[in-house]
Amino acid sequence: MKRFHSLLPEGSKFNQILCAILINFPVFVYGASIGWMSPMTLLLQSENSPKGVPLTDTEVSWMAAVAYLVCIPGDGLMAISGDKFGRKFSLLFISVMGAASWIILLSSIETWALILSRALVGITMAGCYVTCPTYTKEISDSQIRGALGCLVILFHTTGNLFLYVIGDILSYRTILWVCLALPAFHIVIFMVMPESPSYLVKRGNEEEAARVLAWLRCRRIDDVQVKEELDCIKKEQTNDEEGSKFLLTAIFKDKILFRAFRIAVVATLAREVCGAIPVLNFAGEIFTGASEGRAVVLTPNQQAMLLGAVQVMGSALASSVIDRIGRKSLLATTSLISGLSMCSLASWFVARSYGAYTPSWLPIVTLCLCIFCDSAGLQPVSVVLTGEIFSFKYRGSVLGITMATASFADFLQMLFFKPLANSIGIHVSFYFFGGICLVTALYVVLAIPETKSRSLEEIYNDLRTKKEKLAEDSKDVTEINVHSGSYRITDDVY
Repeated sequence: MKRFHSLLPEGSKFNQILCAILINFPVFVYGASIGWMSPMTLLLQSENSPKGVPLTDTEVSWMAAVAYLVCIPGDGLMAISGDKFGRKFSLLFISVMGAASWIILLSSIETWALILSRALVGITMAGCYVTCPTYTKEISDSQIRGALGCLVILFHTTGNLFLYVIGDILSYRTILWVCLALPAFHIVIFMVMPESPSYLVKRGNEEEAARVLAWLRCRRIDDVQVKEELDCIKKEQTNDEEGSKFLLTAIFKDKILFRAFRIAVVATLAREVCGAIPVLNFAGEIFTGASEGRAVVLTPNQQAMLLGAVQVMGSALASSVIDRIGRKSLLATTSLISGLSMCSLASWFVARSYGAYTPSWLPIVTLCLCIFCDSAGLQPVSVVLTGEIFSFKYRGSVLGITMATASFADFLQMLFFKPLANSIGIHVSFYFFGGICLVTALYVVLAIPETKSRSLEEIYNDLRTKKEKLAEDSKDVTEINVHSGSYRITDDVY
C-alpha cells in the first residue's frame, strides 16, 4: 500500500474511490443474483426448462422468498463477524458465499439445489447491506462519504440491469459461468486491499491504522490530517468504552442514542415499505394494462430492463448530488415525489375500475417515478444515514438490526401483498404506500438532522431537545462557577 507520489497528488481521492469500488463489488454480484430471478423464472417455468419439466408456482415462490428469510439471521451473523473478525474478512466471506451459490446452480438443476442456492443469496444480501456500508463509511473522508456510501445502491441496480441484459442474450449455463467469474475475481483482487482503520484501532494496531489512513488519503504517515483523523477515531472508541457492554441496553438507556436508533429504523422501514417491491412485482400487469389497444407492447424482460435502467439512473443521481444538497433534502424530496406518484397510480386504478378515461402514459410515468425516487433517495440515503449517526461500537450492530427488520418486511410483502391486493383492491394498497411516503417526508423535515460533512458530536447535538441543551448549558456554567470558587478560596487562604 505505498503511495506513488509521481502518479497521485497529495490528498488525492483515488485510493478511497478504488477501495470503495472494490468494497461494493460484491453488491454488484448480489444485484445480479436478484436480477437472475426475472429472466430465469420465465425460462424455468417454460416448456424449455433446463430441468426438463416446468417449475411450479410454489417452487418459484420459495426460490424468491427464501433469500429474505435467511437474510434475517444472516444480518446478525454479518454484524458479529465484522466486529469480531474484521470488515475485510467479512467482505471476502460474502464473495465466497456468492461463488458457492453459483457453483450449486452449475452442479445441479434439482429443486433442492435451486432453493439452497437462493438461500445463500440471503447471506450475501445481509453482508452487502451490513458490511459494505460500514466498511465504506470507515475508509471515506467527510467530503466524499455520502457519494461513496451511495455506491451500494448504484452497484445493486447496475447488477440487476447487467443480468437482465445478459439474461436476454446468453444461454442458461453461460450466464452461470459469467456470474461465477465475478465473485472469484473479487476474492483474488481484494486480497491486496487494506482493513478498516477503525477496526485496526479497535484491535490496538494504531501503527497499521495510521499507514492505512495515509494510503487512503494519499498523504505521508506523519501528515497532520492523518494524525488528526486517527485521534478522532481513537476518541470515538474511547467514548464507546465508557458505555454499557450490552449494545441494546445502552441504546435504550441513552436518550440521544435511542433517537438515533429510531431514525435509523424509520428510514429503513420507509425504504422497504415505500411500495417499490410490489411496484416491481406488478410492473407486468401495469404495463400490460397501459398498453391495451396499442401496437407497442413490452415483453416481461423488456419491462425489467426499462425499470433496471431507471434504477441505475436514480442511484447514479444520488451518488452525484448527495454531497452537494445533503442527505435531508434528498430524502425529503424523493419521499414526497414517491408518495404523490403512488397516490396517482392508485387513483389511476380507481378511475379505470369505474370506466373513466385513464391516460395510458400515466401508470408508466408514475411507475418509473416511484422506482427512480426509491433508488435516488429512499434506498441510498437510509443506508448512508444509518452509517453516519452511530459510532464504531454501534454501527455494525444497528445496520444488522435495521436490515433484519427490512428483510422481515420484504418477506411479508412477498408473501401477502398479492392476496391482500386481490381482496381489498390494489388501489388501497398503493394509497397505503403513498401515505407512508408522505408521512416519511414530514418525519424527515421534522425529526432527522443533516449529517453531511458533520461529526458525530455535531449530529448528536442536533438530536438534543431545547430543554436538554439548556440543562447541559446550566451544568457547564455551574461547573465553571464551582471551579472559580475553589480558586477564590485558595487565594483567601494564601
